[in-house]
Amino acid sequence: MIARLRFAPAIVVFATMLAAPAANAAEPVLADLDALLPQTSCTSLAEVDLSGAVGAAVSSMASAEVAGERPYCKVTGTIAPAINFEVRLPMQGWTQRFLQTGCGGLCGSLNIRAEKAAGCTPVTDGQIVLASTDMGHQGMGMAWGVSPVQREDFAHRGVHLTTLAAKALIAAYYGQAPRFSYFSGCSDGGREALIAAQRYPDDFDGIAAGAPAHNFTVQNSFYHAWMARSNRGPDGQALLNVADMPVLHRAALAACDGADGLVDGQITNPARCVFDPAAVLCSTGVQPGTCLSPAQAEAARRIYAGPRDEQGRRLTPGAPMPGSELEWPGVFVPRQPGGPLSSERFALDTMNNLLWTIDPARPITLADLPFTAEAFASMEWARHLYSADDPDLSGFAGRGGRLLLWHGWSDQHISPMNTIDYFARMGTAMGSDERDAMSRLFMLPGMGHCAGGDGPSDFALLLALMSWVESGSAPDMLVAQRVDQPMAGPPGPAAAPAAALPPRSRPVFAYPYEAQYAGAGSIEDAASFTPVMPAAVLGAVDWIGAR
Repeated sequence: MIARLRFAPAIVVFATMLAAPAANAAEPVLADLDALLPQTSCTSLAEVDLSGAVGAAVSSMASAEVAGERPYCKVTGTIAPAINFEVRLPMQGWTQRFLQTGCGGLCGSLNIRAEKAAGCTPVTDGQIVLASTDMGHQGMGMAWGVSPVQREDFAHRGVHLTTLAAKALIAAYYGQAPRFSYFSGCSDGGREALIAAQRYPDDFDGIAAGAPAHNFTVQNSFYHAWMARSNRGPDGQALLNVADMPVLHRAALAACDGADGLVDGQITNPARCVFDPAAVLCSTGVQPGTCLSPAQAEAARRIYAGPRDEQGRRLTPGAPMPGSELEWPGVFVPRQPGGPLSSERFALDTMNNLLWTIDPARPITLADLPFTAEAFASMEWARHLYSADDPDLSGFAGRGGRLLLWHGWSDQHISPMNTIDYFARMGTAMGSDERDAMSRLFMLPGMGHCAGGDGPSDFALLLALMSWVESGSAPDMLVAQRVDQPMAGPPGPAAAPAAALPPRSRPVFAYPYEAQYAGAGSIEDAASFTPVMPAAVLGAVDWIGAR
């Protein structure tokens, strides 16, 4: 008999918190800053000595003009021992702003990506300095994990020193420092964003942290190991496959889609969902793509429940939410029958190279990880190095810093409960008034990991952040868009035919407010929704790392 699941991942608190946001957001306003020209040549930047500003040797400096509609000076270099960085400086019309972008996964490559920049002209018109880093190692291999220095470079040093290098290049090229400095990243980039706010509060004026992997050690051990082990049968093969995902997804929607008063193909707050995978058990035999076997239903139950010890205590703040099922393939559900589980690789790479002493003669396997408080304690040193879980951002707030947190409710890689838990703990550590003066949290129904999913997932993040920093107008509502696209879901021969998802715009209100249909107008139009405060607000999660 499969136990009925009741999702109660958080302490429930009753509060009013922020004043109710308006249903129509005020227009964002950016500061009117003079557009400046360089004061020296691009080629001369290769000769700038950055070592003093960075506090480490800088080598392999190179600079070159990149032509195009928005020409820029590209500068690259290496900070000892192996932190590669790139800075792009506009050759005309620089509006005195700097944006550094984060890197996902375990990084290892240079990739400047200024995403969710709709309407943000400093970014879209090439009027802003951009920078990023590979965080101190190159490629997908993990050999760098033997180096304590390179572990530190990945943990926090690479991003910070790149910031110092970029600001020194800005001063050398334009003759002045940036007026406003920003950081934006998602996934590990979200962890990097919070590291900056916690460890280096003077680096940035505004920070956007999406789906942050701030509980890095348990995320890349307990979480992914649990997901991979939960979906392996006694024969080592996956229990749940691509064809089973629409079955689970339809059942989750049937159970919870209408809880907000509107059946619209997405669950507004899956943490309130009561859903039992046994609802789709096969009545006679196994019929792939139409129902689940008892073993498959049990695998789904374990995935929704998340990592636990033998006493049932949570080892992470949360698990995948009901409604996220179409996002599971490629992570802990194989894209093809018999295919690999990425969750297994994530866990093994991290455990063998970053969390424990490396022993190539006997690498750690998933079976070696005990789901216990003792195993959690053995990673305490690593938590202090890699994780970005300090909720006291008083230093960042004290200098006027602004933080936008955002997370998709259908995130398959990092449970959205991680971010809700962190936001709640910020209120405890700083006081809710100070927290709410400097931060906002936006939870996006139906959105996957950093993008995608079957809910609206594109919104003007950078514009909202810059407007808040530069004009003082806190964003209490964002409008998220879903463009016309095939239904989010797994590719592969076993997948159901893709159904078209119509364009949709929805307001996303600052947490804990939720969007509720006003009763008139198109459900695809953001104007048809108003903010409501739920009767019960999710607060801090009771998990083993709560201290």
